[in-house]
Amino acid sequence: MNYRMISGIVGKVLTVEAAFMLPALLIALFCREGAAALGFGAAIAAALAAGLPFGFLLKPRRTDIFARDGLVTVGLAWLSVSLFGALPFLLSGAMPNFFDAFFETASGFTTTGATVLGDVEALGFALLYWRSFTHWLGGMGVLVFLLVLNPLTSRNSGENMHLLRAESPGVRITKLVPRMRDSASILYMIYIVLTVVQAILLLCGGNSLFDSVCLALGTAGTGGFAVRNDSAASYSAYTQWIITLFMFLFSVNFNLYFLILLGQVKKALGNEELRGFLLIIFFSTAAILVNTRHYFGSVLEGLRHVMFTVLTILSTSGFVTVDFDQWPQFSRTMLVLLMFIGACAGSTGGGLKVVRVQLLIKTVYRAIRRSFRPNSVRLIHNEGEIVDDKTVAGVSAYILLYFLLIGAAAFLISVDGRSMETNFTAALSCMSNVGPGMDGVGAVQNYGDFSNFSKLVLTLTMLTGRLEIYPMLVLVFPSVWKK
Repeated sequence: MNYRMISGIVGKVLTVEAAFMLPALLIALFCREGAAALGFGAAIAAALAAGLPFGFLLKPRRTDIFARDGLVTVGLAWLSVSLFGALPFLLSGAMPNFFDAFFETASGFTTTGATVLGDVEALGFALLYWRSFTHWLGGMGVLVFLLVLNPLTSRNSGENMHLLRAESPGVRITKLVPRMRDSASILYMIYIVLTVVQAILLLCGGNSLFDSVCLALGTAGTGGFAVRNDSAASYSAYTQWIITLFMFLFSVNFNLYFLILLGQVKKALGNEELRGFLLIIFFSTAAILVNTRHYFGSVLEGLRHVMFTVLTILSTSGFVTVDFDQWPQFSRTMLVLLMFIGACAGSTGGGLKVVRVQLLIKTVYRAIRRSFRPNSVRLIHNEGEIVDDKTVAGVSAYILLYFLLIGAAAFLISVDGRSMETNFTAALSCMSNVGPGMDGVGAVQNYGDFSNFSKLVLTLTMLTGRLEIYPMLVLVFPSVWKK
């Protein structure tokens, strides 16, 4: 284990986080929010004090990073940014309870959007901006951004690949261009452009600059933190349609946008995962729209709210325009199933990812065929390529572990005595980074009534789901820390 290299990377991550707190500090000073200004000032000082010595003063003897080091680095980096990112809430007095502040910040960075706050608007501009920005930074990944600034190791793509594979969502991570740093830069440029375009469109719809920026940051990271107590319900129909459109765009694999930029539009639109994602959206919207037809004044109004809700759950954004917990049981059950599926691999969304669900279906279909044709040889294909048995086994193991961890989290938080529906959907929502669940954590509810123990369990569940299990799971294995 290369401890010095690991601590050096975590130190650099904390230094970058301190730099990203500066705009929030300036907003607090400009708006004369004294408590928030003190909170951000102290948080920046603490992050620099912890990050600078390890990130820039302590030089590692060797710079090689292996798979185990990559997993540990990513797990520790995300724990660190969540802990230090919670300091502005804690030190400003906005959230005097550490577990509340840690939960809220981890929910931001993991783009979950679950909140313990009943009155969001009481936070003030600086803290509201910081909540939304944690979505944006966590959406593409903290280490991905750090790689854009400078290589994480002195070598080229090999060591960096171990780090980014541990942080990036999906079955496997691929390079768009030969250099890993250039690939990360291209993805971040696409991310920034889409965010700016959405902010401009929201601004053109009559929204304030602050609302437009915060909504764009929350949508880009598919996080769902809003600056109003009713989330997105009080915005205009135009604004809700814009958010719906960009929730979809940020749920798509970003590699497809790169193909479009190269002029390979047909290849991008013919992507198997994208076609599956579109099919899920169409079927879910149509089924729920028929089932909830009596809840809305017109078909167009129903289409707007239903498509918004389907996209907010599938993209794992968590914005809300209606209380979908009041919908018929059929629609509510379908939304819960969508929480499992999530967005596409290589996007900022959470969940199992559409491609994993597709591979699981193909694996089950092959197993059924082999049951009555045991000597047949049937290969699994994805995007025209053969999927090797190692990948299939990895996907199956991941999905099994995913369900086991949801069950474990739901079991642990059941000590609070809440309903089974509340516990299960809370655990599922945090694991899939969705935000709202059903019943006690429904669209108009929050997580504030959970005990500190349950909040800690759900916080770790959010981090585990965002990092796709293994970077957080390996931290508890003693054998990982041995040389």
